[in-house]
Amino acid sequence: MRVVVILLWVCLVAILLLPVMRRLSAASQRPPRGLPDELVKDPVCQTYIARSRAVRSEAQGAPVYFCSETCARRHAGTG
Repeated sequence: MRVVVILLWVCLVAILLLPVMRRLSAASQRPPRGLPDELVKDPVCQTYIARSRAVRSEAQGAPVYFCSETCARRHAGTG
């Protein structure tokens, strides 16, 4: 009779822990997150903006990042 009670407890614990174990194994199989987006400084208004959201332009062969199209035009001298 003790063996039956022990087996029931083991089954109950296994049923309760199964979802937790699945979450842990799924989390370990996920690819690592990318690095956070880098902040770049707008040379016109001196604000910082995430590179992925910035307006990109080229100046003397180097990329220049702006917070808006307005700042990009001001830098180019057309605004």
